[in-house]
Order: sequence, then C-alpha cells, then structure tokens
Amino acid sequence: MNKKLLLPIGFVALAAVLFFGLFRDPREVPSPLIGKPAPAFTVAQLGNPSANFSPAEMKGKVWLLNVWASWCPNCKDEHPDLLELKRKGTVPIIGLNYKDTRELGLEVLKKTGDPFELSAFDPDGKAALDWGVYGAPETFLIDREGIIRAKHVGPISAEVVAAKFAPFLK
Repeated sequence: MNKKLLLPIGFVALAAVLFFGLFRDPREVPSPLIGKPAPAFTVAQLGNPSANFSPAEMKGKVWLLNVWASWCPNCKDEHPDLLELKRKGTVPIIGLNYKDTRELGLEVLKKTGDPFELSAFDPDGKAALDWGVYGAPETFLIDREGIIRAKHVGPISAEVVAAKFAPFLK
C-alpha cells in the first residue's frame, strides 16, 4: 500500500470513530452481566442492621435493584419516580445504599419517603463492585430465575421503565 495513503486513511478512520461516538448515549454502559446470574452478596439492611439481605431472597420474583446514595444528586432526581413505581406496585424495588453512611441514608428516606421494599447497606461499595457498578444511580432488572435482564445507568423514569424494563415485567 502506498505510504502516502496511510495518513489520510488513518485520519478518516479516527474521524469516523469519533463521529459515531458523539451519538452514543453515555448512560448506555454495556454490562457483561446481562443474561447472567445476579452476583451473590449478603449485607446488612440499612434500616435494620441486625437483619441481612441477599439477592437469593428474591428468587421467584421479578425485581429491581436500585443503587443509590444520599450524596448523589441524580438519585434525588429519580426519587419521585421510584416512589411512583412503588405506589403503582409495578415491581418490587430493593435499594442498595452505596458508599454512604447509615445515618445519611436513613435521613434521606425519612425526609423524602421510602420507595424500597428494603434497602441493603453497602458502605464500602464491595457488593456493588461485583455488579459492575460505576456510580449511582444504577438500576438492574432481575428475573424470577435470578438472571440480570436489563441495566440502566442514570436516573430512572417512567420512560426508562417502559422502554427498558416493561418487556420483562410480564
């Protein structure tokens, strides 16, 4: 191949990659866990430190795991939508309070309402790490067999539920 063509071809290839990257949704973070069993963990519950929670307890149910924290501004944005999901009884929601303090997590739920069936407490983020969590909020849909079927990065909304999760809620 002509050496003079290498530079323009390389430039065109780089420009194409960057161009298509502009149109990707930054919340669409691929997860290698889709279609795989939900990672196991056992952590204390946020509101009841003497009781534990494990995803295995949800076997037989379709449910959401919502990773949230008191310090997370996007978690505050999605909170009304989570409360509405709870009110409608669409799907059980388990919270995973991520890299937070128990006191601040409980304070948020007391002030703004509690959308969760229960909230698990992951102060060091180790449980979330096994789920491939990058930050908060992130929401996973787990099916009756304990398989992760969908993941959403960023605030949850009725539109997200309809587009990403509704097919699995039947």
